[in-house]
Amino acid sequence: MVDDFRSRGGSPWGSPPGGSGNGSGRRGPTPPNIDEIIKNLQDKINKFLPGGASKGGKPLIFGASILLIIWALSGLYRVLPDEQGVVLRFGKFISTTQPGLNYHIPFPIESVITPKVTKVNRIDIGFRSERDSGFSSGVVADVPEESLMLTGDENIVNIDFSVFWVIKDAGQFLFKIQDPEGTVKAAAETAMREVIAKSNIQPILTEGRSVIEQETETIIQQILDEYQSGIQVTQVQTQKADPPDQVIDAFRDVQAARADMERSKNEAEAYSNDVIPRARGEAAKILQAAEAYKKEVVAKAEGEASRFLSIFNEYKNAKQVTQERMYLETMEKVLADIDKVIIDKDSGSGVVPYLPLPELKKKIN
Repeated sequence: MVDDFRSRGGSPWGSPPGGSGNGSGRRGPTPPNIDEIIKNLQDKINKFLPGGASKGGKPLIFGASILLIIWALSGLYRVLPDEQGVVLRFGKFISTTQPGLNYHIPFPIESVITPKVTKVNRIDIGFRSERDSGFSSGVVADVPEESLMLTGDENIVNIDFSVFWVIKDAGQFLFKIQDPEGTVKAAAETAMREVIAKSNIQPILTEGRSVIEQETETIIQQILDEYQSGIQVTQVQTQKADPPDQVIDAFRDVQAARADMERSKNEAEAYSNDVIPRARGEAAKILQAAEAYKKEVVAKAEGEASRFLSIFNEYKNAKQVTQERMYLETMEKVLADIDKVIIDKDSGSGVVPYLPLPELKKKIN
């Protein structure tokens, strides 16, 4: 085969038309001598094999080619939706890959780690739950050196909380920090102590827990980002916030007294909201009545004054007539509502001139 190859000018395509291959009639460069390359490779391989180059050369090359293809295809790998691929080259971190079908240089040059990045991890601070402590009875062990913290108003609070986190960057998570759980725990305890030190005890024990959780989560994330930890904090959850066990009874008494105070305050405000509007309404009613009475009295006084002036003017013009008129009008007012008997003083003796006006009035009615 080799001789035949050489007889064709050392080329699998034979001599070019128009010459022997050495003249000026050649068109273009000679294609690469593939058979020669394969033969040289075969000769080099056969030097290390028993039997020389004449036996089993082609099957060996074919097998080596198959192995090479299989080795190249072994670089294909799949990253699941809940994973990230971390590519290592001779053990050194190179890059991260996203879910799907990816490729890397096969072993032993590169390797891939695919950690779960959507799994929610939990760290407990101030206590150890059943899954951590190994208790089977459901008892939770308290850890005072973690849970006791000093507040901004110089009180001590016993606070237990949990931190939930996931892997944000698998490469940073695996190679930037040595102890991920210990790092998260230390950052969480530091952040919580900082927030508690700026807060009074009353909001910590009552309505201020949600604010404390948000501030703590923000500080934890800032610390972890400075470490390039590749961790994302998803939630900080307060499990318990109480005074120390030694004073908890006294503190509960104070809380009960404060609750009673708030209840009394609310009742007083409710009573105030009920009484004050009614009192204002009554006051407005009295003011309106007084204003009306004022107008009535003033109008009446003005009328009386006007009447007096008119009578006085008439009196000046006709004194006798005005006096008699005033006398008659006065007597009319005085005698209007009493029973009257009229007797004529000029009547003769023996006869009583009697006019029974009340009886006559009753008969008329």
